[in-house]
Amino acid sequence: MRRTNRRKRHHRLPAVTVGLGLALAVILSGCGESPTAASFSAPKVRPKTSPASTRPQKSSPATTASLGPDGVISSSVIAQNQLPGTTAWEIPPHTGPDGIEGFANVADPTAGTQVTLYVSTAATTFQVVAYRMGWYQGLGGHQVWQSPPTPGRVQPACPLTAGVNMVSCDNWTASLTIPITAAFAPGDYLLKLVGSTGQEGYVPLTVWDPSSHATYLIMNRTFTEEGWNAFGGYSYYQGEGPCTLGSGPYPVCNRARVVSFDRPYDTGDGASDFLSNEYPLIRFCEEHGLDVTYATDVTVDEHPTVLLQHKTLLSLGHDESWSNNERVAALTAQTKGMNIVFFGAAALVRHVRLQASPLGPDRQEVDYRDSSEDPLNGVGDPLLVTGNTWASPPTNWSEVGLVGELYSGYVTTGSAPFVVADASAWAFQGTGLRNGSSIPGLITSDIDHVSPGPPTPADLQVLGHSPIALNQVYTNQGKWGLVTYSDMTYYSEPDGGAGVLDTGDNNWINALTPCPRTVAHCPATEVAKITGNILRLFGQGPTGTNAPATSNLITILPPGS
Repeated sequence: MRRTNRRKRHHRLPAVTVGLGLALAVILSGCGESPTAASFSAPKVRPKTSPASTRPQKSSPATTASLGPDGVISSSVIAQNQLPGTTAWEIPPHTGPDGIEGFANVADPTAGTQVTLYVSTAATTFQVVAYRMGWYQGLGGHQVWQSPPTPGRVQPACPLTAGVNMVSCDNWTASLTIPITAAFAPGDYLLKLVGSTGQEGYVPLTVWDPSSHATYLIMNRTFTEEGWNAFGGYSYYQGEGPCTLGSGPYPVCNRARVVSFDRPYDTGDGASDFLSNEYPLIRFCEEHGLDVTYATDVTVDEHPTVLLQHKTLLSLGHDESWSNNERVAALTAQTKGMNIVFFGAAALVRHVRLQASPLGPDRQEVDYRDSSEDPLNGVGDPLLVTGNTWASPPTNWSEVGLVGELYSGYVTTGSAPFVVADASAWAFQGTGLRNGSSIPGLITSDIDHVSPGPPTPADLQVLGHSPIALNQVYTNQGKWGLVTYSDMTYYSEPDGGAGVLDTGDNNWINALTPCPRTVAHCPATEVAKITGNILRLFGQGPTGTNAPATSNLITILPPGS
């Protein structure tokens, strides 16, 4: 899958507080329909093979919830975002020298544990400031913790493991530890590294609450992020030396077959593309006080039954890499009524598994992208063997039956408008959009489109059907005249009634970001309204109860597109 916006920086947002004010008014006035309480029992957590299995499970504070215009509202999320906000978390372009980078020994700590940071810098000393990312009066972050000045050091070069081309910095010396106290509310964090001579960088972190039964579970994409991380010169998509991209067969032969979480991210000042493919939706949810909690795909791999505690799983932008534990967890929870929203295209295309590193369990991610190279091929469970995609042998599993549609390709130049196909659908309520109406500039990067025939769900409803000129796009999955299509689809699972929506566009989350005033046609307002409609329906339980999907494939023209 092609990545865009990987080096895009985030700029300060306008301090608009309408969303939180409206959410608070709904709760205090008692307006809105209260959702039915979930009847899930606490999951049995799969034991881990390390002391990390003893993580204490902290109880969530008392929370009241009600149904608001943009989803199920949580009093605790509203209270959290009334804490003092700041923009000090930002790293503006070109504000100081490069030269500080680091990583944490765990991606998803819980309260009562500690996180060890490994930092490399030429600065004499540095400090770490932990910011919880959210709304916070439109300033975006809330400072939770700050370290004392800590001696800096230039860490040794990170060695390359020949054969699998894995770069790992497990030879670095630990720099400091962060106690994850009760002040670290569940959420996504940026740990800002600040060197004494102006160096700045990030380490991302997700604080997870195993006892949470929040309506929505946001699942951060550590598998995809690490797979694209080329720190040290190697990712699943590129390497150093001969057979570079474009010079021979694909995937390139100098790629990594195993990648390590024990290294910094090479883009986004150390945050990878968190600020474009994840944060805008996080900000939206917290701005509107939605009943949301957080985990990573590593969390779900290690504790698959955690999905049963939530009504809706939110998959973020470009969520392409999934493990088998994660896939089975989602399929199982779906049959029990858990809804899923895929907010980006190309979900569940790549197939990975985890293994231990010298720093701990599940710190290395495996994806040979060629089953003949995988040591498990022919001797292990076929569902663990990593071919180029999930649909490749010996796994032979198509994502279409779960996602609803097929990965189609990516926009190579410019952008294309999103075009409404079924304006009568609940998703467009209150937008004023009609069939054929367009939202300019929305479709960029990866795209999905409908694949007629099995395993496409029988009740698939096409909400958006957006043509893209072939001279703007790469695709080997469908061409109709001079165009291909990006589709937005919805279906409801026939047994448990769970709903699944796929935006079909990797730019959806990033498009929630308000545009500068100089942008003539900003998609943010309409995308936000549609997103609110999605979260409102999906927060009420299995969507097949309130809004069952109705197939309209016969109305989509040209036929088969």
